[in-house]
Amino acid sequence: MQPIEAVIFDADGTLVDSETPGLDVLHEQALALGLDWQREALHERFRGVRMADCAARLAAEAGRHEPGFADAFLLQLRAAMAERFRLGLAPMAGAEALLRRLALPFCVATNGPREKVELTLGLTGLLPLLRDRIYSAYEVGSFKPEPGLFLHAAAALGVAPARCAVVEDSLPGVEAGLAAGMQVFTLLPRAQAPTALRQQVVFIRELAELADHF
Repeated sequence: MQPIEAVIFDADGTLVDSETPGLDVLHEQALALGLDWQREALHERFRGVRMADCAARLAAEAGRHEPGFADAFLLQLRAAMAERFRLGLAPMAGAEALLRRLALPFCVATNGPREKVELTLGLTGLLPLLRDRIYSAYEVGSFKPEPGLFLHAAAALGVAPARCAVVEDSLPGVEAGLAAGMQVFTLLPRAQAPTALRQQVVFIRELAELADHF
């Protein structure tokens, strides 16, 4: 294993505690469509999935195939999530302290649009630490679990992929980091990771544990 020279963070559920409230909104909207998703099952199925794909999947399940519905539903989801976030959003435990102490180059690479990640980082006070080092899949044109977003971030930081650490909370993010040839640390519970991946990543319970690695 090569020395770590840069760190690439996911945002939702990794630096910002936005994954759960965001998925709760998705669950509420699914119920409003008449779907019978259990909260826990929906959270597990859609964690880390691109929101446009979530909207398309739920619209199709609800039989709403009319032109434009999935796009309108996506806009509705984003607006409802932004409203929920503004009611109160916190950084993940240890996130600010971690970013402030890191001597290595670091950035955020997210499947979300820039507008969303800047909102959530701003609401939690983390944006000033990351403002010019945010990479969105919407701008790069590659979404996790594809490796392109992480490879773009590594190139922007000027560090070889094998010397980059990825910090993630979702399976698509973990898969993207491994596909990019990076060293992956994850908040994903070990039991939720496929057996084949469990020996390839480092499982952590909180961000403070990363002090043992970089």
